[in-house]
Amino acid sequence: MATIYEERAKVFKAFCDEKRLRILELLRDGEKCACVLLDQLDLGQSGLSYHMKILVESGVVESRQEGKWTHYKISVKGCAYAGALLKELTTPNTVTEENNCCKK
Repeated sequence: MATIYEERAKVFKAFCDEKRLRILELLRDGEKCACVLLDQLDLGQSGLSYHMKILVESGVVESRQEGKWTHYKISVKGCAYAGALLKELTTPNTVTEENNCCKK
């Protein structure tokens, strides 16, 4: 069973590769078939599959099968979660005197 940190790391892993960022940029215009993504990226089928697996597992991208092709789109729910997670992790907690050992 994955820990909460492993699940959160999947979200950030989706954003830490330049090819995945390019894929997300392309998907901003709407749903795209894998064949369209292949035409627009410098990737082979296996490379695209690898990156799409990471994006889908992160929840940031959704997929659906139509015939032999998979279609991808940005997940509104997944992106909202990613944004909220980033905000949560980068918002400082309130530090009190008792929590700061160096102030003794």
